[in-house]
Amino acid sequence: MAFSQNLNSDKKSSIKKECIGQLEGEDIFQYTLQNKTGMQVQVINYGATITNIVTPDRYGEMQSVVLGLDSLAHYAGWQNSLVGSTVGRVANRISNKTFTLDEKEYTLSSDIHGGVKGFDKRIWSGKALPGENDVAVEMSYLSKDGEEGFPGNLLVTVTFALNNKNELLIDYHATTDKATPLVLTNHSYFNLSGGKDNKVLSTELTIFADNYLEYGDGSMVTGTILDVKQTPFDFTSPKTIGEDIEQVQQYTNGYDVTFVLRNQTGELALAARALEPLSGREMEVYTTEPGMVFYSGNWLSEKVKGRNGVPYTENGAFCLETQHYPNSVNIPSFPDTILRPGKTFSSQTVYKFLVRK
Repeated sequence: MAFSQNLNSDKKSSIKKECIGQLEGEDIFQYTLQNKTGMQVQVINYGATITNIVTPDRYGEMQSVVLGLDSLAHYAGWQNSLVGSTVGRVANRISNKTFTLDEKEYTLSSDIHGGVKGFDKRIWSGKALPGENDVAVEMSYLSKDGEEGFPGNLLVTVTFALNNKNELLIDYHATTDKATPLVLTNHSYFNLSGGKDNKVLSTELTIFADNYLEYGDGSMVTGTILDVKQTPFDFTSPKTIGEDIEQVQQYTNGYDVTFVLRNQTGELALAARALEPLSGREMEVYTTEPGMVFYSGNWLSEKVKGRNGVPYTENGAFCLETQHYPNSVNIPSFPDTILRPGKTFSSQTVYKFLVRK
């Protein structure tokens, strides 16, 4: 039976903690963050997963703008395509599920998303962080040496904070006792119409990137950086997701590509902007990361029922996953993804929600 605890409540913000069930003999909690405008973000400690983001449209109506599932069993089951989850220890792909680090070769349990049981399938520890102007929940997880084949005891914290400017800030920090590759991201699926359109092909997207990573079979990157000009991957000016998607479907069934962002400084900068015409909702993505994967929901299937029993649909949502480049551990020319003892990994991504009248 679910129980709830109100941890902080005032006119500006609130946090509510609710037990929604058990997995592997441990309690799973959902944290509901709400700001003074009424925007809500819900996060569970299974997979450090965003389950809900509720924002207003141009008429002031509040709806969720991310895909979700109806039950904890669904989140832990085959239906879950990393929906809203924190992905690691290394998000995206590692070729042949092997890498060599400091003259030692490591073999992983899988070539994608951190292994067979990556961070998205782990139970994290949650800690509410009430505040006067923003509210947050801190998720932490100790990934033990050898887990999924990776070296080092890695302590990861991910903090989800909601402020009164309708910004969701995601801060990542990690330390390790052995050198290890590390690429973290969040895998939320966005549909800014709030249910008014079951496709995102009309969403207008701008990506602040002049280059993208060439990919081969299975979307594995080759190491070559290409220019977006005169390709379907040119989002340097606002363009609907659907405008050129048929060209991409000839060889990948839609967009699943890593963009090389203009900002390579490690400082927070604007990476993308999305505008949904029916609702007027606009989302800006800021990140300290050098890359971003744009995925157009190509493999979403009507066999899976999402929130409120509504089936998913192909191209029914999109992902903007800020991260270091795929397979970086095997491509020396890519930005370094190795975290070493004595160093602290730090990264931030901000999703800002606006409304165009």
